[in-house]
Amino acid sequence: MKVQLLKNILLFLALLSFGTEVLGQDQDSQFAEYNVKWTSASQNSSESMPVGGGDIGLNAWVENGDLLVYLGKTGAFDENNTLLKLGRLRIKLSPNLLLSSRFSQELQIEKGQIEINVEQGNIQAKLFIWVDVFSPNIHIEVHSNKAIDVEPAYESWRYEDLYPLKKENNMNSWKWAPPHRVITHSDSIRSERQQVIFYHRNKDITAFDIVVRQQEMESVKDSLFNPLLNLISGGILQGDGFEFLGTAMGKYMDTPFKSWRLKSSKPRKNHHIQTTLHVGANSTSSMWEQTTQRFASSRKANKTIKQENENWWREFWSRSHIKIFPGNRNAADEAWQVGRNYQLFRFMLACNAYGEYPTKFNGGLFTFDPSSINSEFTFTPDFRNWGGGTHTAQNQRLVYWPMLKAGDFDMMPSQFKFYKRILKNAELRSKVYWGHGGASFTEQIENFGLPNPAEYNWKRPANFDKGLEYNAWLEYQWDTVFEFCMMILELDNFNKENIQQYMPLILSCIQFFDEHYQYRAKQLGNKVLNDKGHLVIYPGSSAETYKMAYNASTTIAALRVVTDRLLKLGDKYLTISEKENLEEFSKKIPPLPTRIVEGREMLAPAEVWARINNTESPQLYGVYPWGIYGIGRPDLELAINTYWHDPDVLRFRSHIGWKQDNIFAARLGIADEAKRYTTLKLKDAERRFPTFWGPGFDWVPDHNWGGSGMIGLQEMLMQVHEDTIYLFPAWPKEWDVDFKLHAPQQTVITGKLINGQVQDLHVSPQSRLKDVQLLLK
Repeated sequence: MKVQLLKNILLFLALLSFGTEVLGQDQDSQFAEYNVKWTSASQNSSESMPVGGGDIGLNAWVENGDLLVYLGKTGAFDENNTLLKLGRLRIKLSPNLLLSSRFSQELQIEKGQIEINVEQGNIQAKLFIWVDVFSPNIHIEVHSNKAIDVEPAYESWRYEDLYPLKKENNMNSWKWAPPHRVITHSDSIRSERQQVIFYHRNKDITAFDIVVRQQEMESVKDSLFNPLLNLISGGILQGDGFEFLGTAMGKYMDTPFKSWRLKSSKPRKNHHIQTTLHVGANSTSSMWEQTTQRFASSRKANKTIKQENENWWREFWSRSHIKIFPGNRNAADEAWQVGRNYQLFRFMLACNAYGEYPTKFNGGLFTFDPSSINSEFTFTPDFRNWGGGTHTAQNQRLVYWPMLKAGDFDMMPSQFKFYKRILKNAELRSKVYWGHGGASFTEQIENFGLPNPAEYNWKRPANFDKGLEYNAWLEYQWDTVFEFCMMILELDNFNKENIQQYMPLILSCIQFFDEHYQYRAKQLGNKVLNDKGHLVIYPGSSAETYKMAYNASTTIAALRVVTDRLLKLGDKYLTISEKENLEEFSKKIPPLPTRIVEGREMLAPAEVWARINNTESPQLYGVYPWGIYGIGRPDLELAINTYWHDPDVLRFRSHIGWKQDNIFAARLGIADEAKRYTTLKLKDAERRFPTFWGPGFDWVPDHNWGGSGMIGLQEMLMQVHEDTIYLFPAWPKEWDVDFKLHAPQQTVITGKLINGQVQDLHVSPQSRLKDVQLLLK
């Protein structure tokens, strides 16, 4: 090992002659091979193509001669906390060129647009679909060599009240336990001049009110953040030179709809259709419409707006990439698919770069008609499994971790603001239920910070602790917030961003564990600490798997790493008293538990537990995300023993959904395993669009499936411990790669591995060269 490391160091020094500047070249042509191009129309919405920008995501496909587009936007929650689709567009051409056999539809990721080309006889036409990153406008352009007519229509299945039953309520906060007859209330839709105006305004009583009453938080209700109050979600369809044609009824797949149709006043060679989407919090209908009309009235020429957006996407693609066998497109090669799909999924995440709410793990903005996923689910296009406004941190974390090494720092605040908004609600939970401080974030919380009502459970024993979810999977699980606290700290570490606004969140989460487990100890005995001066973290939970746990490893690792990182910040963000409190708290954190299995010492999920309830491997969370064990760290053998010999880890191993065995293997330097499971993660999905994975344990497209795949691929290429940057720690030597990744201290690494040889390695800033080690095996 030492000889090989020396060889690698010598090779690395030789490579320095190539220079140390970060490449700043135009990336457009370099990403064209990852575009997705179809030469035939689609069967239904499950064969749709994603495109978007800002906080809007669209599914676009051509079917039976029509272009159809689903409209998705973050934050569009209804009374039941369903994340609504904002309708569907249907575009018809006359003559109907979209029926032509000379057809292509291409997602051009370097420009953030879909281009459709059709030809019929002597008429050729191009259609472009793209979303303005900087304002909430969707643009559909139609250009032809001869004048044609265009008929855009807005279609809604919420033209009347709907009554979801049984499993359909998995799309909202009620899941399997609605407290009343559930109604999805109808939208307001009307035509006016050249526009169709549509919106959903929440009724006075929402899920928030019912959950507050269920969980006996009414004494502080007026102090709670309520994101559903008078929320209005909708938009405006319009186009110059169009006139209202009328309404019509229809049915798409399983769902009846009503359409409001526009038509070009005369045939033209160039048509432009614009749809503006807007979500207004605590708004009146007139206020919402005024704001939406203002967004819809752009003062810039369309060409200027499009150029600004292409510039944004160009900058986005210049940040980072991982290309496997670059320039050798082979769609049948799973290794090439892994590289292409890394890019495609990152593109999907960027479609919600600037949302007020984070990208949902269970489909993001790109869900579609559910019966194409499960034939029993003959529900509306609003459906997604595991809720719309419900936040599942164990899944969400995998969507946001890969953004750090990708350099997508501007995309992360959507997730951090989610917690910042509900901090007060979480602190009030602690005060009302237990009379102590700190923020109590359970797993499966609503977007207002209280537990999901079905998971909280309506049928609770009379004397059961009101602060607990009466749920076998979720009880005592309130450490998942720490991964987001760590991401915030890493934002400072990677990009030197000012994170002062998030310090109250992080400190409050630590305060909760300090005060709550002293509170629990007082209930159970005479002492608040054990004989070594440590907190007694019982009852606890190691992920959702090891229940009624004593000193769960997930909790201890999180408290240890987050506290240590805060203390390393010194007085950068902390007051003297805050630092002193953290130093005192750090002494109370118990050591990580280990155990002996068949004569081998390995990491344990907890010191003791009562039962196993799920199929996670939290005993390896000390490897990832917490980085206590791994390459360049002490006790690596402990972690490797756990990966190879822990009987639970072995029987739970998989690549599906949120499973992270590929990440564990990469972090431990087990290259063959990392390659195997990351390939299973990132190879083409079984659907027409390659990154519509799932449903896994959740839904399609499964974003925590894609996120965990991205993380694994990044960790195979580059790992960081303290100041040291390890390159190729678990990379298969036979995979050619061209990469650009970000590391702490505003460091950017670019390079290539071609035929097993490292080439064109660049490090910026130059001062970080001394910290790089090559570990190519």
